[in-house]
Amino acid sequence: MDITQQRGLTRRVWFSGLGATAGAAALAACGTQQETAPRSSANATPGLAATAPAVQAIAGSGIVTGPFSGEARALTGAGATFPAALYSKWFTEYNRLTQVQVNYQSIGSGGGIKAISDGTADFGATDGPMTDAQLKEAKGGEIFHVPAALGGVVATYNIPEIPATTKLRFSPETLVGIFNGDITKWSDAKIKADNPTVTTLPDKEITTVHRSDGSGTTYIFVDYLSAVSPAWKEKIGVSTTVNWPNGLGGKGNEGVAGEVKQNPYSIGYVELIYAKQNKLGYAQIKNKAGQFVDAELDTVTASASGVAATIAPDLRASIVNAEGAKSYPISGFTWILAYKEMKEEPKAVALTRMLWWATHDGQKFNGDLGYSPLPLEIIKKAEAQIKAITANGKPAFPNK
Repeated sequence: MDITQQRGLTRRVWFSGLGATAGAAALAACGTQQETAPRSSANATPGLAATAPAVQAIAGSGIVTGPFSGEARALTGAGATFPAALYSKWFTEYNRLTQVQVNYQSIGSGGGIKAISDGTADFGATDGPMTDAQLKEAKGGEIFHVPAALGGVVATYNIPEIPATTKLRFSPETLVGIFNGDITKWSDAKIKADNPTVTTLPDKEITTVHRSDGSGTTYIFVDYLSAVSPAWKEKIGVSTTVNWPNGLGGKGNEGVAGEVKQNPYSIGYVELIYAKQNKLGYAQIKNKAGQFVDAELDTVTASASGVAATIAPDLRASIVNAEGAKSYPISGFTWILAYKEMKEEPKAVALTRMLWWATHDGQKFNGDLGYSPLPLEIIKKAEAQIKAITANGKPAFPNK
């Protein structure tokens, strides 16, 4: 798999799904802009900071304070487009602190799983956990899922007749009906029932848009559809790639956002920040408690609030369709994938230090970029994984 193809963009430009290099490439323009850039924490995305949960002081922050003798000066990673905005910020800040350059290719979760499994990258990234079969097939042994952040996947649409100030609502049944092809027009009675105050729903054919590549965003979305529809679970199922009944395909979150933006009367699913930055409408979703809820930082955090006590030791977990009146139902973790045993000690030291910084100090950047920070209980469990990473049988993390 080739993970070297890039479209480098300016620091204020969105890192494309074909790949972006954090750190050095974040500071130089060498490509074509397709989308508006997510802002850095100094220039927060409008509408996000007001709903961001307060970032609590995290015990263990401040341990990684600068360069470390003997660690590698470069790391390579590949995978999910979902957290690409956050990772570009993290790795730029981390390079300033430690002089370690982290080159991250946002090629999709499927590509991230393949990259770590084949050993073509130092770490992978995914929003859909690896399956038991994928973990067994990995060439380098046991792989850890280190949680990085939480995010919401939204149903984003382009209906010219609907003003930006009007937000559509979808019940689970309606959303399933749209994506399985049972609901084909925006004037359908089920959509009208969800939106009784909207009088401008047009009698136009619906075009659905989905990911064409292996995608953790797809995993979260179809995990939700399967949770609310036994028929969807049986016929289509849950995976990073599924056989969609109909619709257009787009590569990466940015590809789906682009297709929705270019095609009137379309609907797709993307990570929250992509809808906001492309100024696309996105729907409130009816949750398990019967409330129509926006995807915002606090409602995504609410979906994860009850997971810490029951999460599996390997930290693979689903938080879709969670209990709670404030829970946004299409929410999920995004993980960094790392081998438990690494061959090169300098790389292992560099990776564990980066992972520690990201799960502690780096969490302060999450909110301004549209991602919910990890619950403290999950961070403590991630610490155990980081400390368990070894090089030649010895613990790799030096900052104890």
